[in-house]
Amino acid sequence: MAKSSKFIFILAIFITIVTAFSAHSWMQSEHHNDRAIQRSKIDPVIFVPGSSASVNRFDDLFATINAKERGKNVHSVLKVLVKEDGTLSYSGHLSSENRRPFIVVGFERNQDNYPTIKADGESLSKVMTSLQKKYYFRNFSAVGHSNGGLIWTHYLENYYNSTNFHIKTLMTLGSPFNFSETSTTKRTTMLTDMINNSDNLPSDLVVYSVAGSEDYTDDGIVPVQSVLSGKYVFQKSVAKYTQTTVSGENAQHSNLPENPDVVNLINELILNNSRDKRPTLDRSQQSSTGNN
Repeated sequence: MAKSSKFIFILAIFITIVTAFSAHSWMQSEHHNDRAIQRSKIDPVIFVPGSSASVNRFDDLFATINAKERGKNVHSVLKVLVKEDGTLSYSGHLSSENRRPFIVVGFERNQDNYPTIKADGESLSKVMTSLQKKYYFRNFSAVGHSNGGLIWTHYLENYYNSTNFHIKTLMTLGSPFNFSETSTTKRTTMLTDMINNSDNLPSDLVVYSVAGSEDYTDDGIVPVQSVLSGKYVFQKSVAKYTQTTVSGENAQHSNLPENPDVVNLINELILNNSRDKRPTLDRSQQSSTGNN
């Protein structure tokens, strides 16, 4: 055998061995990750703030919820900031001892427009992958304030089906599904796209859409009709869709996460897993639609 042929033969064997070893290692790693995800007991609630808001947007909400726990089952808080260059910055901590930790995903690029919402939805998918690699969870619930609810919707319609996540509940707070439009007959490009892609939504998802109202027309920023336009996205595509309007104390758009009724809704419908329990509210109007 010529030296060159012998060298090629040995090189081919070497490459075959290295490839087989790498494939085995990859399969072992994937198997380990799958088992870790299956064993994971944490079931986080992941919050996304709206435009121009930081990862600290929900601090008052978390303080109120944790104060009611009286130190027994305090929810740990992890914050993830997606920088404009795509890198992730982590702060806070996630305790594996707490089954329902809170995670906040915020964006440096958070302008109030549809292209940014789509870009942040794509970034959210990358964050979710990173979080699963770090903490091995599969089940989660989601809360989005203002445009945060739109980012979640874009993520669920365009990226969720390619993952092994399972979302239980989505709650949107003052999310303007039709932006500033007050007429339900005038649909923005974003609302039209979301309606067209609604078949991609998880069919077992439970959605609660909360609108704030100062005068039954808007919450000071977002028209109530724009929030309620979410029904065209979720109706007949998810297991259950409920619209709720809150008024009174802290019903203005920027204060919705601290509204007492909203705090009760999060406690009853997400943290206590009481999906079928009708929330007890003093100042609300509700309608429920869905496939079941």
